[in-house]
Amino acid sequence: MHDDRSHVQARLRRFTRERLEPAVHPEFHPLRVEHWSVPDEPVPFAEAVDREYEPTPAGWTWGRAWSSTWFRLSGRLPEGWSPQHTEIVCDLGFTADRPGFQVEGLAYRPDGSILKAVSPRGHHLPLDADAGDDLTLYVEAAANPDVAGEWTFAATPLGDKLTSGEGPLYSLGAIGFVRRDETAWELLQDIQVLSGLLGELPQDSPRHHTIVRGLERMLDVVDPDDVAATAALARETIAPLLASPAHASSHRIVAVGHAHIDSAWLWPTRETIRKVARTFANALELMQRHPEFVFAASSAQQYAWLEQYQPALFARVREQVQAGRFVPVGGMWVESDTNMPGGESMIRQFLHGKRFFRERLGVETEEVWLPDSFGYSAALPQIVRGTGNRWFLTQKLSWSQVNQLPHHTFWWEGIDGTRVFTHLPPADTYNSELTPAELLHTERNFKDAGAATTSLVPFGYGDGGGGPTREMLAAAERSRDLEGLPRVEIAAPTRFFTDAEAEYADAPVWAGEMYLELHRGTYTSQLRTKQGNRRSEQLLHEAELWSATAAIRTGEPYPYAELRRAWENVLLLQFHDILPGSSIAWVHREAERDHARIRDELTVLIDRSVAALVGAGSTELVANPMPLPGSGVDAFAIGTPAATAAAATWERRPDGGLVVDNGVLRAVVDARGLVVSLVDAVSGREAVARGGAANRLVLHRDTPNEWDAWDIDDHYRRNATPLDAGAPESLDAVTGDDGSVTVVVVRSFGASRVAQRLTLAPGAPALDLELTIDWHECQKLLKLYVDIDVHADVTAAETQFGHVHRVTHENTSWEAARFEFCAHRWVHVGEPGYGVAVANDSTHGHDARRTPRPGGGRSTTLGMSLIRAPRFPDPVADQGTHTLRVALRPNAGIRHAVAEGYRLNRPARPVVGDHTAAALFAVRSETVVAETVKLADDESGDVILRLYESAGGRGSVSVTALFDAAGCERTDLLERATGDAQDASAATLELRPFEIVTLRYRPAAHEDVEAPRS
Repeated sequence: MHDDRSHVQARLRRFTRERLEPAVHPEFHPLRVEHWSVPDEPVPFAEAVDREYEPTPAGWTWGRAWSSTWFRLSGRLPEGWSPQHTEIVCDLGFTADRPGFQVEGLAYRPDGSILKAVSPRGHHLPLDADAGDDLTLYVEAAANPDVAGEWTFAATPLGDKLTSGEGPLYSLGAIGFVRRDETAWELLQDIQVLSGLLGELPQDSPRHHTIVRGLERMLDVVDPDDVAATAALARETIAPLLASPAHASSHRIVAVGHAHIDSAWLWPTRETIRKVARTFANALELMQRHPEFVFAASSAQQYAWLEQYQPALFARVREQVQAGRFVPVGGMWVESDTNMPGGESMIRQFLHGKRFFRERLGVETEEVWLPDSFGYSAALPQIVRGTGNRWFLTQKLSWSQVNQLPHHTFWWEGIDGTRVFTHLPPADTYNSELTPAELLHTERNFKDAGAATTSLVPFGYGDGGGGPTREMLAAAERSRDLEGLPRVEIAAPTRFFTDAEAEYADAPVWAGEMYLELHRGTYTSQLRTKQGNRRSEQLLHEAELWSATAAIRTGEPYPYAELRRAWENVLLLQFHDILPGSSIAWVHREAERDHARIRDELTVLIDRSVAALVGAGSTELVANPMPLPGSGVDAFAIGTPAATAAAATWERRPDGGLVVDNGVLRAVVDARGLVVSLVDAVSGREAVARGGAANRLVLHRDTPNEWDAWDIDDHYRRNATPLDAGAPESLDAVTGDDGSVTVVVVRSFGASRVAQRLTLAPGAPALDLELTIDWHECQKLLKLYVDIDVHADVTAAETQFGHVHRVTHENTSWEAARFEFCAHRWVHVGEPGYGVAVANDSTHGHDARRTPRPGGGRSTTLGMSLIRAPRFPDPVADQGTHTLRVALRPNAGIRHAVAEGYRLNRPARPVVGDHTAAALFAVRSETVVAETVKLADDESGDVILRLYESAGGRGSVSVTALFDAAGCERTDLLERATGDAQDASAATLELRPFEIVTLRYRPAAHEDVEAPRS
């Protein structure tokens, strides 16, 4: 036989394009269209329905960026048409590409009930079965601009309605009744699957030949001039091709209906609220027509929005949740970043998220669902298991530039040894359309084949929402058991995880962080957002501490509702495109506003609680929110500050530099304004590497290959401009009223200016560095380098409830790819017997490299990424003035690094009152830290104390309750009892390395109104 397969396929493509696709909707009848343009922000249906609507001409150009327009569609069903075979097309001006990144709409019936959404690849609206001849619908259309464009990452003003312009973006397309030929549509779905499979099969395979000839027979049978009359016969002709079963050894895919909706990204949160309604409405409409369909959605915040803004739709969702078809997953308040939030924040993501799902929807989630976050902290497994979860899912690691994890299904082991069963979908997407190409990629790509047989594929349009479509469900139905493809079953994630864990209980282990070899710039972009998060976290700790102490000591009401609102706002702002700095200007403008409001609200709570504790008076006191003594005051207590040590001194060097000394630490600043020597009195050892400095500023070119706000590419290191080439603009020393000495170094570069304030306080073991940066650069990266005279093979960088060791060499591709890493409040660089701690108050991006040492050996250079200037998606990211703080402590161990991190981030608060106030607990340990004191989330009045082992070794701790406690027990991280009772007055615990322990104390009764003195 002559090989004419390419001709058959060309014939098939043209027939599909020119004959079959038009036959699906053979007749069109226009509807009357009227509109009302919303003047500003979106309004609810009840307000929009009563407005005056204007006639809308065909092809009307409408919609300035970020505006909303309501369309009223009305008409009479054409004579002879039935609702069962009619639907409405509503083209608001869609383009086929990038669903979820452009105009979208939500259709309402006249009574205000929601029908479904219209979107670029789903702009049909069904008619109700009992619809009469006359129809009226309202469509709320959102003129969201396509900020992404062609993904060129060019600067755009579209990311904020303040700069996006007034011109219209969209032109209306066809809006009207269409008669739907169901048989033609089903034939189209048959052909899509078979032709897609044909493109993936080896051309010399029997199955390839069989499909070609079967499709050829179908083309001979169907009449292109009368598709409607011959479509059924055409389907019969190719039915055997679709009935041939999959091979017995075929891979099994659990397909989960899904729509990853970014809680903010290239749109603000106000638009996400509407995206959730549109996507959930689509899912509910599919459930009505497809009994097998199951839809999974994460993020309690998004359900909470739905309940607040669309309560009727939320009620419908809740019904389907109870039926097991609408499946809440993830258990978190949002799909957060996991690199930068503090440990307590990660716990609260689950505490608030799981509480909402349990109380409002009646479900207990067991899987963590983070398909798109930018890498995963090594502390997560313990937090995941401690909050009642069994499984973990992500796919983002498939984006790594260099190395791929060797497994798709495995046990992930955290820093404390806890393991969680984990799956990375080998489909390499959370937006699958279930095409044969995607299904076969999943099967071929599965790294655990042979030992395991099953993987999970999330399908549906995501990022901007939309979710699954009827075409995807048709593809799933045809791929259920089809020769040449893996078997596909639509089910909930629980089905996959239960089966996979049972089949592969001895799966391999991946230990440590799951580092994404991409998006390393997210540790630095949008500094104000990151500073707001760090400060909000610490204020929440402090507000809970003093509120709990006041509640127990004085009976002051605990502000449950206020704290809950603040936490949930902060948790939202930790979403993986907000905290990482990868959203549009509008999002970050609102984040900065929200953090400022949270600061003010929490400050009111703190002031109120502290006032209740210390009473009215004029005595100067210090409230110490740290878990360590500070300013002469016990941890978590309010006391009288200790007398300060002898004042620091300074003198001018002959070269114009300065020497600063406080008897504990001696720093030398040369004429260039560089700290070239830092020696502590105890060891007498030099901390600064020979020929180096402890405060070098270097300006790097920062032009990533793509993904501006997300990426720092390693070539930035090859273009560096030191800012210390000459003398600074000024170099002065100032003695403070508290006996401290501050050296002020000012430099200008480009269009920017930086002032370094180097402060040595009386008796302080650390040199504090405050940087005020007036930043006006473009695509530049400013780094602070600390040259440390330490021979370090690894660094220790703080993460949630512990730290992670990272090597300083690049022996392998894995190590070379980790050229920028995330740290929380400190990094420790050490060798046996000596180390240096570098703490910060808002910096996350770091690098550490070994450097040849003059005279032999090597030293270590720690780099801190202070600020960036990406152009996309926010063209003015980080412009303006910023202030950051860093502390350098020589002769430091891990416990000193921990202490410096707390000192910079939880500073003592000066207060005035009548008397001191004792802490609720005395915690005695070398390495176990009391992280959190609060009242229990269930509003029982019980007191929660959270501790963790901080050094990475076995830790012993003695905890004494300094109030009358009637009982004490250990709980999980959600404060639920584990059955492990403890001594209520004095508990002694042994913790494994990095273990987190939560203790719950039941107060016997409130104490006297006057607080005990510390």
